[in-house]
Amino acid sequence: MTDTSLAARGVALDLLRDVLRKSVPFDDAFDAHPELAALQPRDRGFVRLLVATVLRRLGQIDEMIQASLAKPGLPKAAIHDMLRLGTAQLVFLNTPAHAAVDTAVELAAARNAAPYKGLINAVLRRIGREGAEMAARQDAGRLNTPDWLWLSWRSAYGTARTRGIVEAHLHEAPLDITVKSDPAGWAERLGATLLPTGSLRRPTGGSVTELPGFEDGEWWIQDLAASLPAKLFGDLAGKRVFDLCAAPGGKTAQLVVRGAQVTAIDRSARRLERVTENLKRLHLEADVLAADATTWEPEEPADAVLLDAPCSATGAIRRHPDILRVKTPDDIAKLARAQSRLLARSVELVKPGGTLIYCTCSIQPEEGEMQVARLLEQDRRVERWPVTADELGGLSEPINEAGEVRSLPGMLADLGGIDGFFVARLRRRPD
Repeated sequence: MTDTSLAARGVALDLLRDVLRKSVPFDDAFDAHPELAALQPRDRGFVRLLVATVLRRLGQIDEMIQASLAKPGLPKAAIHDMLRLGTAQLVFLNTPAHAAVDTAVELAAARNAAPYKGLINAVLRRIGREGAEMAARQDAGRLNTPDWLWLSWRSAYGTARTRGIVEAHLHEAPLDITVKSDPAGWAERLGATLLPTGSLRRPTGGSVTELPGFEDGEWWIQDLAASLPAKLFGDLAGKRVFDLCAAPGGKTAQLVVRGAQVTAIDRSARRLERVTENLKRLHLEADVLAADATTWEPEEPADAVLLDAPCSATGAIRRHPDILRVKTPDDIAKLARAQSRLLARSVELVKPGGTLIYCTCSIQPEEGEMQVARLLEQDRRVERWPVTADELGGLSEPINEAGEVRSLPGMLADLGGIDGFFVARLRRRPD
């Protein structure tokens, strides 16, 4: 094994520890690792793919390891993680068996775990022989889904729809792009598919920054589902819009392109730096303000407010499989309380007769439908403004009976799928 190969797997081992035992979000752990910058781009890509695969397939991987041990009971955490990395390579990444096994054994030696080299060798060699057959027998979607999420989704959506959700999570999401103009032309230039809503879709892979139009600021990365809320305001030309919890800024950019005068607000000054950077690359202008939306007092209310509330992000597991491992039911309850405060405050920030759009990238009803139902019950100044399929390019599947957008992984399979998202369009009644 080369020094760079050993270093890459060492970084992967550290990242797995940070996510699984310290509950650090994968992207944060990845960006903060001190040895990552020294790796070649190809090795950095391998590290990301390897760790994401372990997180996505963790239930399957652990069942294989348990079945391959001579004695019941799992080894200590660091050894277990080495076996997880080896198993992911053998079964899901098509790494040659000798390379996956040898690198795992050498990693054990490099990490002061030489007494476990024999165990690692024996377990991984067995998985190398039998892993594909093991995987074929597994209920992959169910095994990789924590019980509390499975039960939550089954209660909300039924068993069949939940099956669709967890099966979608087994696959990485495609790359979706929002363009400033001429979507058909950019679809041709980027080798992308033009979706009914105007988004462009490409397979993942390659360097995004080297694609045509990136440096010129003609487009930005944004999932199909995340692109929908800003499309639902109607005519925004010259109107004042508050974009609350705005980072990383994709929706801010959409609002500006549609002619709005946008104030982008986020409580995190650090996260707002990314909004500013994105707007600069896109040659767009908006007022960017670090403030707590629940206490911020503007000079006057806006014509429209977009609240993309902080949430559990359980709708984005295709892109961020660490969510399966770091989120808990307590997180949902805590976030739901914050969302309720933000939503109530948003009503005060929009003019009578104005539009309020509330959205989250969560598929937990507590963070979506239940929030809106509670608001409508408690505040008679607000009414629903139902969304129609025509506004989504003719897509009717993600629209629920109340006229809200409720997309779920597993929907729009013929188009390549969609992230889970909730969008409610509300109108503040005229005084």
